Amino acid sequence: MEKPVQRILPLIAAQAAPRLIGEPIEAFAAEVAAAVAIQPHSKLVVFPELHLFGDSNPDLQRTEVLQDSAEPLDGPRVKELRQLAADLGIWLVPGSVCERGPEGQLFNTQLVLSPEGELAGYYRKVFPWRPFEPYDPGDRFTTVDLEGIGRVGLNICYDAWFPEVTRQLAWMGAEVILNVVKTTTPDRKQELVLAKANAIVNQVFMVSVNCAGPTGKGLSLIVDPEGNTIAAADDDAPTVIAVELDLSAVEHVRTHGTENLNRPWSQFRPGEPPIELPVYQGRIDPTTWTPRSSNS
Repeated sequence: MEKPVQRILPLIAAQAAPRLIGEPIEAFAAEVAAAVAIQPHSKLVVFPELHLFGDSNPDLQRTEVLQDSAEPLDGPRVKELRQLAADLGIWLVPGSVCERGPEGQLFNTQLVLSPEGELAGYYRKVFPWRPFEPYDPGDRFTTVDLEGIGRVGLNICYDAWFPEVTRQLAWMGAEVILNVVKTTTPDRKQELVLAKANAIVNQVFMVSVNCAGPTGKGLSLIVDPEGNTIAAADDDAPTVIAVELDLSAVEHVRTHGTENLNRPWSQFRPGEPPIELPVYQGRIDPTTWTPRSSNS
């Protein structure tokens, strides 16, 4: 069998401390440009969850401040971020933003901005960290096609604790899951296990980008489709992780198996009956089990 053609995604994961709410976008623009300078041919740059929404006391609940900062996706903040992506000619994930929903909701929303300055996709966090976060939950999952490279799935922090999220994104054709994180608590060590587990059971790349100290616990991590660490931050210090992901590895491992053994996406044989899943009031149907291609 022929080896899949390489599809290289030069990526930067920026483990950085949050910027203060309301800070001029020029400061963030300089931060992004400095990160890109470390690997100038990078096509995708990813920052942590709520990177533009820090304050001086991040461990206190600040619902009113977050509510006041929320804007719709066609508001001035996103317009400035779109222009930044266009100016640098990159795919940009500026973490997530506080979005004012169409019915007044407060969403924690991850953005993907294109090199042409378009809002290529957005995802409203489906699983807010309750009871600690004030956000309304989103109601759909999102993938975004990076033209000529592959498909990424969007995922925010606590979503990683719900395996259904990563499984759904992988089924939708995502080859890389961008898990933006703002973890200030000791459970970061469990999140590292979950990043590897989600990569293994779905045979996808996992990019888990946490914020730096003193706010966050850091320890950002990039994992390959077999659960091997590609790159990681050693601690909570500001760190720019620059890698080149060969997305053909997803096709390879799904064809040949994890460690040339396990192929969970090829589990079923033709004609086998569906498996009922009462917890979801649904089922696994062998005829629809196979993930979609990033070309479809």
